[in-house]
This record gives sequence, structure tokens and C-alpha cells, in this order.
Amino acid sequence: MNCFVQEIESAQLIDLMALDHQSLEKWLVEASPSQKHWVAAHQFKAKPGTMLVIPNEQGGIQCVLVGVDGKAHPLWALAQLPAKLPAGDYQLISDWPSADQSLALMGFGLASYRFDQYKKQLSPRARLLIPHEVSGELETLLKASVLARNIVNTPANDMGPDELEAIAQNLATEHGASFHAVSGLALEEGFPAIHTVGKASSRAPRLLVLKWGREGAPPLALVGKGVVFDTGGLSIKPNAGMVLMKKDLGGAAHALALAKVIMGLGLDVHLRVYIPAVENAISGNAYRPSDIIQTRKGTTVEVGNTDAEGRLVLADALTLASEEGAERIIDFATLTGAARVALGEDLPPIYGRDLNQVRAIQDLSFELGDPLWPMPLFDGYREQIQPPYADLSNTGTTPMAGSITAALFLDHFVGPKIDWYHLDIYAWNVGERPGRPVGGEAQGIRAMWAWLKSQYALAS
Repeated sequence: MNCFVQEIESAQLIDLMALDHQSLEKWLVEASPSQKHWVAAHQFKAKPGTMLVIPNEQGGIQCVLVGVDGKAHPLWALAQLPAKLPAGDYQLISDWPSADQSLALMGFGLASYRFDQYKKQLSPRARLLIPHEVSGELETLLKASVLARNIVNTPANDMGPDELEAIAQNLATEHGASFHAVSGLALEEGFPAIHTVGKASSRAPRLLVLKWGREGAPPLALVGKGVVFDTGGLSIKPNAGMVLMKKDLGGAAHALALAKVIMGLGLDVHLRVYIPAVENAISGNAYRPSDIIQTRKGTTVEVGNTDAEGRLVLADALTLASEEGAERIIDFATLTGAARVALGEDLPPIYGRDLNQVRAIQDLSFELGDPLWPMPLFDGYREQIQPPYADLSNTGTTPMAGSITAALFLDHFVGPKIDWYHLDIYAWNVGERPGRPVGGEAQGIRAMWAWLKSQYALAS
């Protein structure tokens, strides 16, 4: 994806004028008679989402006028352009604050994304000037979003535990991190919940572990649900519920993407990433509803529904992250339909033990157009996941508050003094919108990075 240009790379930059109706009137005062005539002839009023190419005397492009809404979020102000602009190198001209310009550039980059591994698509040929002072962070965040989108969009026949392991291994190699995968007997004995969920698949389950950063730096762990495909197990999903389940590794995609940002931009932390990579399949040895299974922590879990498998594999990964000394854990998971019922597909809930920090993350997320919404770890619902014959149940006694009871289940497996955050993401765009194509989506990565920057220093 080649959507940005450095000024030294381009001999000629075309002005991209971001205008609302009022600023268009000001621009017309200084415009030439031919430009005024051209704008009038095309009845251009700078309505949001509209664009007008102004030609020069040689038949080339003099500049491009783009209608924007000054009250709308700047992230998507230019998102319609990659599909419309003629080939060329452009520079944004606006009166926006620098932070808003950076957001608009990010939106332009996200809108330039195409997933064309299986079907050829026309790639945008317009590039936008990116200021040197923001290029490193912005391009790293964009590459991370592309990584998450690509992983989620790839169908399960080409994205199993093997392929997810290869992506994690390559990411580790790229950034000089250590990497190993736990599988086979070691998985069965040390991570019984991960093994139980994945054992029915012909593609063996495993736990992927990446470690990076200097010893002695603050220990930070990322955990991502890596269910490469979810049939629901013996509690099988109907086709309508199963057709999108290639995206059930969205949590793993997000954890790897955020790790890419942390390593690429040099956050001074001792980073650990844990990805339980499994397929929730059906065969003669599949685990059953009413089974009572073991976990790494020693907690027994009664299976109320084999389609609530994500919290089981996360339980073992969160336990290991706690054992290995994490002071802060962030997990991402496409965990519950209840979160979508409560907040829809565009607004993931975030749970956390430190409510002040959760609210700070919320504020940052809305500033960045990467929204997250706080949800409570309401202690009164814990009794709903405490069955009579096991320590916990992987389903509640009621269909209500399912996202909360799932978060409370995970909370049990996180060490008591750890600063823990859980994002119940959807990782998918249902409808086509500028900058947000139908398919895999990155949610919360930019917001969590902005918050992490406020918590830790960058490596010197």
C-alpha cells in the first residue's frame, strides 16, 4: 500500500484544498476568472463528500477542491478521495490544527486499503504528502491496522494455527523478539483449556508466545483470542452465525498489530504477547456441554456451551501472563454477541479494574475516532457463573449481561494486583463506508497505543 509521499520524493505536488462552504467563498475571492467559472459551471458548493478537479491551462490538474464538514470528526474527512482522485502526488491545504490533519491523513491511508489476495482490485494511485514529524508513527499505525485487517479477512482455509504462528514468528524476527510455540503434550499438560477447545480439529492447537524489550523495563502483556474458525463445537452454530467466524481470531490479529506498533516505535516496556491459536471444530473427541474441564490455574470449569470457547482459551493465556510477572495486561477478543447487542459493531466495550484509566482511554479513543465504551465489572453478577459442581461456568445462568459475565470469567484468571483491560471487539465492518470497507477492521489499536504512550517512555 503506497498512499503517502515524502516531499523530497515528488517534483510537483498538487494542492488538495479542504473547504467548507464558508472557506470556499474565501477561496473564490482570490481565484482566477476561469477557476470561478469552472466552480460555477459544476455547481460545486463544498458539500461534505464532494470533490472538484480544477484544470490548468495545459489540461493537467491545477488543484482539487474537497468539500468537508467542519463539525464532523476529521478522521474520515478525506476518506472518499483514494477511490476518486486522479493519479498524482497531493498535499493537503487546510486551516485545521495539526492533530486534525494527522487524523485526516490516517483516514486517507485507511481508505487506500484493498484486500486483493483473492480478487484483483484497482488500487488507488493518488499519494498524499505526509509531514516528516508525524510520518513514523502514522505509517506504523497504518501498517498495524492493515495487518489486523488482512489477518481477519483471510479465510480459515488459508489462516489456521500454522499460518497464524508464521505471522507471529515473522513479526518477532522483524523486531528482534524471541518467539516460541507450545504444542503437543506440553500444551495438553500445561494449558489444558486451550488443548480441550482445539483438540477436535485436524489442525493442532498451540499457544504462541512472543517476548521483546529490555529486562528491567515495565512488564506489559498483550493477550489475543486466536480462534481461527469457530463452528460453535457440538453446540453448533447455524450457517448464518458461522459464516463470519473466520474473524474469530480478531483478538489475536489486534494483539499482534498493537505489538507491531509497540516494537516498531520503541516503547520502553518488557513486552510479552500470548496468542492461544485453536480451531473450535467437531469430531469424535470434541469437548461436550456439561463437561467439567481443567485450566492452568487449577480452576475447574463446567461447560455450559461449547460456543463459549474464547474465554476458555484466554483463561490459560491470562494465567500464564500473570505467572510471568506482567504488571499490566491488555486482552483483545471477539468474545460475545452480547457486546454487539449492547453497543453495536462500531463501539467495542472496554473493561478495566482502574476506572479512572478506563475513562481516560475512553476520552482518547473518541478524540482519535477509534471509540471505546466503558462497561462495568459488576461484582453482583459473579454468582451467575458459579455452578454447583465446578468452580466456574463458561456461561451465565441468564442470557442477560453476557458481555459482563464473560469479562468477570476472564477477571478470575488475572492476578489480583495486575492492571487489566479487556476489549470485547467485533473486528468487522458490516457495511461499506469511506475508509471502512466491508470486512476485517482494526478497533481500539490506535486508542490503546495513545494511552500506552501516556503511561510509558519511548526507548532512548
